[in-house]
Amino acid sequence: MTDAYYKKLDEEKVFKDPVHRYIHVRDELIWELIGTREFQRLRRVKQLGTTYITFHGAEHTRFNHSLGVYEITRRILDVFEGRPHWDEKERLLTLAAALLHDIGHGPFSHAFEKIFGTDHEEWTRRIILGDSEVNHTLRKVDDSFPQAVSEVIEKTYKNKLVTSIISSQIDADRMDYLLRDAYYTGVSYGHFDMERILRVMRPMEDQVVIKQSGMHAVEDYIMSRYQMYWQVYFHPVSRSAEVIINKIFKRVKDLYQQGYEFKQKPNHFYSFFHEKVSLEDYLRLDEAITLYYFEVWQDEDDRILSDLCVRFLNRKLFKYVEFNPNQWMNDWPKLQQLFQQAGIDPEYYLVIDSSSDLPYDFYRPGEEGERLPIHLVMPNGKIRELSRESDVVEAISGKKRTDHKLYYPLDLLMNMKEHTETKKEILTILNIQM
Repeated sequence: MTDAYYKKLDEEKVFKDPVHRYIHVRDELIWELIGTREFQRLRRVKQLGTTYITFHGAEHTRFNHSLGVYEITRRILDVFEGRPHWDEKERLLTLAAALLHDIGHGPFSHAFEKIFGTDHEEWTRRIILGDSEVNHTLRKVDDSFPQAVSEVIEKTYKNKLVTSIISSQIDADRMDYLLRDAYYTGVSYGHFDMERILRVMRPMEDQVVIKQSGMHAVEDYIMSRYQMYWQVYFHPVSRSAEVIINKIFKRVKDLYQQGYEFKQKPNHFYSFFHEKVSLEDYLRLDEAITLYYFEVWQDEDDRILSDLCVRFLNRKLFKYVEFNPNQWMNDWPKLQQLFQQAGIDPEYYLVIDSSSDLPYDFYRPGEEGERLPIHLVMPNGKIRELSRESDVVEAISGKKRTDHKLYYPLDLLMNMKEHTETKKEILTILNIQM
């Protein structure tokens, strides 16, 4: 380790933050990482993608959230200082990983990833390990430090305690996004007593545990997460906007592959079409650039691309009905056929979207997405898994909730002057009154 490992700023820097009041930076390395080009780019990527279309306050960014995760982690490490099982030499590594955990996110993350086959976790790794300002800054600690930071974020780092602070069922990442997203969306569901949870966190050999006296604060945290997923993250209107973005990206890719002549050439997307994306290509693409393309593509000759961009920019979203895959097995092919007959391309205008969430799970070794449960440390020093002690958590533990919706353009159907019989059949299947 070089002197950079220990180097402090001459004067502590603070960010004013509406959620945590102040975010404190004392380490020179953290301050330099915040100033890198790759981290500053996160100011131009929204934390909640299309959610601002439903909750107009949700304009906060990955930059806000990343600083928040860093700050919560810093406070956790203040609690851990001097306690058994915590090695103070891991401090700067943990803080750097907390700050950089989301650095690979692209514009409208999930819709973009689905169409272009990108993965924000892979891009996080490439930014940290590649030829970037972030990598050059991390190397000031030593040449192996970027690899260690990447391993913490990828959950492969040898010290599982460090990983669990940033990624587990109760971690700095989740605590920040619940409080931050609740604040900016204006809802009351996401609030819980974070200060209490931080006070009762304790380091163990391979994970953070919670003192039994803090169990009720953890119950609140889990219930707030459950409510936020169904009331905010999976809100059907936000999902409709995401469905449309997904179809815009798909249409652009399809048109390019068909040799369509764009009035406004999608220069920023060419490397994504060819799946040969350089780090520079990826970093140049943010939501400001993407929205510029949506704006100009409203004037394209392709009717579908133009219509989808108009819909997204002017909030003319698809309507939806609840969709039970078992009951709709016969209706789905028929509906696609009727849309074709009506001259509405079902590939772009008839979309099934599914959401699912598991609010809390106990340990299931070997399962995909294996997750460590939350453990309580009892007054006698014994460790107990949370759902064994909490009736509230036991009631929802391991219960996955899934919800399916069918999205369609009601306005196109209602404005149809021809194909009246086809229109009637479609509306009957969708159970819509004329």
